Formats: sequence, structure tokens, C-alpha cells
Amino acid sequence: MYPHFSQYNKESCRPKKVYCVAQFLPKEGKLNELFKVLQSLEPNTIREDGCLQYIVTRHIQTPFAEGDSYPIAFNEIWADNEAFEAHCQRDEIKQFFEQQCIADDGLVAKWNVCIYTDEPVDFDAPKLS
Repeated sequence: MYPHFSQYNKESCRPKKVYCVAQFLPKEGKLNELFKVLQSLEPNTIREDGCLQYIVTRHIQTPFAEGDSYPIAFNEIWADNEAFEAHCQRDEIKQFFEQQCIADDGLVAKWNVCIYTDEPVDFDAPKLS
């Protein structure tokens, strides 16, 4: 019925992407310093096989987007949850959180890391065998 489906290859199937927003509230007077530290994480991270996007951004003012937010946010796209979790376990990333978020003398006052999917709850995903 669908001849192109006979050529379907499980390995070529697009993995489920996950989207991460990682927000950071710098300590007083530390915005620019924290932004530079976060920028330094970009080069090695974008080398990861599962990383599709990893961009640190700074909040800008506009009357068209007046929501509450921390002033710095990473916008990340990962090939799948496994790639995201592997990224979180890299030494460079663990050291950032230990030194900048958890340590008393770090640059971060608060942080919020969340991941999302674009698949609906009732997504009729194909069953691969």
C-alpha cells in the first residue's frame, strides 16, 4: 500500500527530541561575569553528538514579552533524553554547577533547569520491533 514504508530503517528514525531551558539568576553585580562563564560551556557542548542547539541568551526588555524570567537562559535542543542526561554528567557541566551554583562563592543566586517534549500526551507513536 505504501511502498516507501518498506524501505523504513529503524536506525534512521528521527529520535525524540527534548528541549531544555536552563535559567540563571546571577548574584548582584555578576551578570556579565556569569554570562561569560556560560558562554565558555558552548564550544565543547556543541561538539556532543546529541546536541542540536546550545545557545546562552540574555533577557532583553520589550513591551511584547513582559513575563517573569531569570536574566540568563540557555536554549537547548537535544536529540533525545539520553543525550541530555549524558551532557549533564560531563565533568565540565558538573563542575559548573558545583562551582557556580552550589558553592557559596559561586556567581549564581538561583537556577532553574527544565526539559520539555513537543509530543502530545496521546501521541500515536509507531511500535518498532
